Amino acid sequence: MKSKKSIIQSARSTLELEAASILNVAKNLNDDFEKVVSTILECKGRVIVTGIGKSAIIAQKIVATFNSTGTPAIFMHAADAIHGDLGMIQIHDVVICLSKSGNTPEIKVLTPLLKTAGNTLIGMVGDINSFLADQSDLILNTTVEKEACPHNLAPTTSTTAQLALGDALAVCLLECREFNESDFAKYHPGGSLGKKLYLKARDLALSNEKPSIKPEASVKEVLIEISKNRLGAVAVIDNKNKVIGIVTDGDIRRMLEHYTDIEHLMAKDIMGQNPKSIQHDALAVDALDIIKQNNITQLLVLEQNTYFGIIHLHDLFNEGIV
Repeated sequence: MKSKKSIIQSARSTLELEAASILNVAKNLNDDFEKVVSTILECKGRVIVTGIGKSAIIAQKIVATFNSTGTPAIFMHAADAIHGDLGMIQIHDVVICLSKSGNTPEIKVLTPLLKTAGNTLIGMVGDINSFLADQSDLILNTTVEKEACPHNLAPTTSTTAQLALGDALAVCLLECREFNESDFAKYHPGGSLGKKLYLKARDLALSNEKPSIKPEASVKEVLIEISKNRLGAVAVIDNKNKVIGIVTDGDIRRMLEHYTDIEHLMAKDIMGQNPKSIQHDALAVDALDIIKQNNITQLLVLEQNTYFGIIHLHDLFNEGIV
């Protein structure tokens, strides 16, 4: 078994080889890459991405990235294509075929069929002198010197090059489409990522009670309102529903430290003035930033100048935004 030192050396060598392969792909970029981007942008159909073996797995990832960034795409396994799946390709689709050698039997069978259908064929290939390269309308060069595998057999460096070039293609396409955060949110509505892009402060505030008291409220009334709503705070508002302060659990503790007679105290005597707030249509993730920056656990939500509700740090935790 290898020593700890040699294991680290092996891992470092693999990463350095793969990093070098990506830099080499970057150097090999030419006019065909720009033409590929233009072809996909002008495409009235979808992008069909195909491959076999490990290239098929990379093709699936490229499809996933395309779909999530505004480029409609479908994965088609090269082996399944010649057994019926060719039917998924429509006349206006563009096809990207991934292959390291460009000379596998499946690729040699599939490529002429794609050409017959008249679709634009883009070859992402590691040998620009291969059958696939010769048959392709446009070539994306993913040539690598050698695999990270010590036997130069297992696809490692070559698939890394394919993956990186697929990402570069997706990023160029989304930039050309001016694909923004709002667009991204449409395709990622689930999970914390989507929520960071679309969940508003009002969405969180509406799920809570809306505790409020008048400035002249007694300490007892303040305590009852805080305890009843379980948010650890209550907004102090005037007759026009404008916020003039906030009383938190911390304010109650400080009151007990500084006063021995609390019977005659009112909310206005113990409230914190100029409380931190956020507009109701702001993103919830912006509310988190305010909470973090000010080391607080509650944040008031306003609609213009009037009181809308309260967000608690736990609300952000519950939504997976923290």
